[in-house]
Amino acid sequence: MKTILSIDGGGIRGLLPALVLAQIEARLNCPIAKCFDLIAGTSTGGILALGLAKDDGQGVPQYSAQALVDMYEQHGKEIFPRSLWRGVSSVGGLLDEAYPHKGLELILKQYFNDEPLGASLTRLLLTTYDIHNRKPLFLKSWRLEHHTVLMRHAARATSAAPTYFEPAHIPVDGAKRALVDGGVFINSPSVSAYAEAQRIYPEESEFMLVSLGTGELNRPIELHDAKDWGKAGWVAPLLSCIFDGVADAADYQMDKLLGDNYYRLQTTLDIASDDMDDVTNGNIANLKSEGNKLLEASTAELDALCQRLADKN
Repeated sequence: MKTILSIDGGGIRGLLPALVLAQIEARLNCPIAKCFDLIAGTSTGGILALGLAKDDGQGVPQYSAQALVDMYEQHGKEIFPRSLWRGVSSVGGLLDEAYPHKGLELILKQYFNDEPLGASLTRLLLTTYDIHNRKPLFLKSWRLEHHTVLMRHAARATSAAPTYFEPAHIPVDGAKRALVDGGVFINSPSVSAYAEAQRIYPEESEFMLVSLGTGELNRPIELHDAKDWGKAGWVAPLLSCIFDGVADAADYQMDKLLGDNYYRLQTTLDIASDDMDDVTNGNIANLKSEGNKLLEASTAELDALCQRLADKN
């Protein structure tokens, strides 16, 4: 049996899957990179995937899942810095990106330095979209042309959410590419990860896929508000609809494809904000509470999942 991990996008809400992964590592006393044959991630999920698979130079992961939980708590405000002037000058992200990319790039440099994608400890699949060539780009750690892509560049590309950060301009296979967040077409990469695993392991007859969400959006868009929106009014709500709708569709498809070999760990956001950039202390605390709620509600599912991962290893 081959095992696949898929992690959704969602900005600071990546704290939720990080908490789930920390629980799995604690239960198994085994790093996530050794539990899964392929890890796929979009946006914040891509950053998590990279962190989980980064070699410390001794053949073991440099970061535990708990260390990545700490990353969200300690560096969220650096990635999404609140600036009154920035908010005014960009008109809330309508005339310019809402946040400067320097803070994000400094954190990615700190965590990944100049480690290449090809040095990851397990196979990685990261989603991004090439706006110049107008097509999706899947960065694959095992492909020769992607071996030299720096992890920090891959992380920057997969997390370059439109209206939040400017596109990433990074070298891929000898050419500079203009790339944005893969969430614009595939916020949950589970279906693509499954298809890729079948291609990588053509002789394998059984696959198990674990898909981690970043919180179900439940804030309604009221008709009386939306009916008079033009392009400007629809920008942020449309992006959230795309991200959320794609994840729900992927969940349905994977459940039909794999049945009992598919695990989806997701929760509604009852007290935490569904904004990708709400890094206030209160919301971080609320996200942790939502994560604990998810872990408590998923005890039986986690028991079964961890037992199967332990049996595999």
